[in-house]
Amino acid sequence: MSAAVGREVGDAPALEDLLRTLTPQVLGILVRRGGDFAAAEDAVQEALLEAWRHWPEDGTPAEPRGWLVKVAGRKLIDEVRSTTARERRELKVHLEPEPGPTEQDDDALLLLSRCCHPALTSASAIALTLRAVGGLTTAQIAEAFLVPEATMGQRISRAKKTVSGQSFDTPGEVGAVLRVLYLIFNEGFTGSVDLAEEAIRLTRQLAATSDDPEVAGLLALMLLHHARRRARRTASGGVVPLAEQDRSLWDTTMIAEAVDILQDALSRDRLGEYQAQAAIAALHDDAARAEETDWTQILEWYDELLRLAPSPLVALNRAVAVGEVDGPLAALRILDGLPADLPRRDAVAAWLHERAGDLAVAARLYAVAAGRATNTAERDHLTRQAARLNAAAAR
Repeated sequence: MSAAVGREVGDAPALEDLLRTLTPQVLGILVRRGGDFAAAEDAVQEALLEAWRHWPEDGTPAEPRGWLVKVAGRKLIDEVRSTTARERRELKVHLEPEPGPTEQDDDALLLLSRCCHPALTSASAIALTLRAVGGLTTAQIAEAFLVPEATMGQRISRAKKTVSGQSFDTPGEVGAVLRVLYLIFNEGFTGSVDLAEEAIRLTRQLAATSDDPEVAGLLALMLLHHARRRARRTASGGVVPLAEQDRSLWDTTMIAEAVDILQDALSRDRLGEYQAQAAIAALHDDAARAEETDWTQILEWYDELLRLAPSPLVALNRAVAVGEVDGPLAALRILDGLPADLPRRDAVAAWLHERAGDLAVAARLYAVAAGRATNTAERDHLTRQAARLNAAAAR
């Protein structure tokens, strides 16, 4: 969809929602039936332009997806008409029947798995997923990642060429898809596109067509984190730590939905890392006050998570739970065995030293952590912590 179309979308939100929902379905059909990914994606974009031109005046067709499949299929055939007769026969998709429910389910994972192909970098996989599956314009994606539209266009074009030579016979590995969706979620809100909500929308679509409990686990995890969104920042944009958040601002309806999704996933007895992370988030969200947090259960879940997905970052987060359950000195011993350049290690060490009563060391470590912060809000928060402890030490 062109940038011009993207600007018109605001005048017809219902049509935008419909086309964004249908875009991955139509692309999945063309790709599964033999279309080259890059050519099929271009054909779908052209069909969307035709829909924008005709549907507002002529009315939405009775079978909008079938209309788009037919138009995109014809454009795809026109594109490859100069190639071999064999390719032309394979690509007569507009003559084939609509896919059944099972094929639609396969298409959803098939398309996501190709967009998240291991040959792509994380940045390229995210951009291609948002374009091909999310239905966002190149301009919208560029704005979300604060890069020029031309740069994002080149990134998407290279990504399409990379996956075009890959087989589309079977869906790919679900874990790769979930990693990319979670990366999109963690980008949060930038520009006119709320990437956290977009990631939730895409994960809901995948969960509706998959019985994998890890898909449900990721959806629950996203919802549990997203429910705290309004409490995470001050009016001026400053960071509010979890323990200091106004919990009356949390979305309890969203939390309840997430807990139901998580409980259903856990009942399938196929535990995975996203379910474990969601269980930890649920325990935080269940506490009416920070001091009521069930840290013993959280530590048990971190033990499970460390077994399922061992990494220094998981060990660091587990150390925080150890600090709450067994005291700061026990947690500091864990930190001694973790890499010195691990993100947030200095901030966690500062917090533990403060808990242990060593304010001078804690202040120094907060200052070190502030110097290594990757964004202004985090840096300012850590700088304030260092200043607070230096003032306390002086008194």
